[in-house]
Amino acid sequence: MTLYRVLVTTIVLLSATAATAQTATGRLEQVRRAGEVRVCIWPDYYSISYRNTRTGELEGIDIDLARELARDLGVGVRFIDSSFKTMIDDLLADRCDVSMHGVAITPARLEKLVFTQPHLRSGIYAITTRSHPTVKEWADIDRDGVVVAAAAGTYMVDVMRKELHHARLLEVATPEARELEVMSGRADLFVTDYPYSRKMLARHDWAKLLEPPAPLAPSGYAYAMAPGDPEWQATLDTFVARAKADGRLLAAAKANGLEAIVVRQ
Repeated sequence: MTLYRVLVTTIVLLSATAATAQTATGRLEQVRRAGEVRVCIWPDYYSISYRNTRTGELEGIDIDLARELARDLGVGVRFIDSSFKTMIDDLLADRCDVSMHGVAITPARLEKLVFTQPHLRSGIYAITTRSHPTVKEWADIDRDGVVVAAAAGTYMVDVMRKELHHARLLEVATPEARELEVMSGRADLFVTDYPYSRKMLARHDWAKLLEPPAPLAPSGYAYAMAPGDPEWQATLDTFVARAKADGRLLAAAKANGLEAIVVRQ
């Protein structure tokens, strides 16, 4: 064998060995070696993972807890903009180590991802205008001629498809589009969850909250990860349990107006 072929063979073997070692290394070790945990967020989620339009700073319960997670791991944190539509692809493509933006645990997501225990739980609410002539309460929603907007990629779409028998469901691309549809009159209301409803009431004097007579599709919100790494999942799950026990979860919830939907145990 020539020296050239020996060198090529050696390089190939070394590369294969390195790749195998990298694959075998768990995510926890990768995070520690990198010195940072990469956290996917949806930066438009008020009280959860919101980029303040006035200051440009990130705020919300899952921003606070992501920083606590990084502190517990002894690393820094890097926030990566994502969304509910791209979250699964972002996690499976290794663009982030965990999604921390109030992700509802749904059957469809469980087919692709793994989750921690839930730290929040919210049902579905609706936002209409204070001046709407016919939609005054929840019972007015499912009527002929009423248009209900919902954001694509959220679990509200599937729930409302089953709930609505007379009203029309309008699926829009973004949460902001829901608001625009209502403000323009093209939709009579939009469906959302507890955290986002707080934003609407705090920021818009035209907004009116419609609350169902009984909780509608209450869903646990948790942190999502790519499957295949039980150690990493256990690390995140242990963090959530510890944050519940030592009061950090409740403190973060109170600081962001979400005490009402905290899962305490």
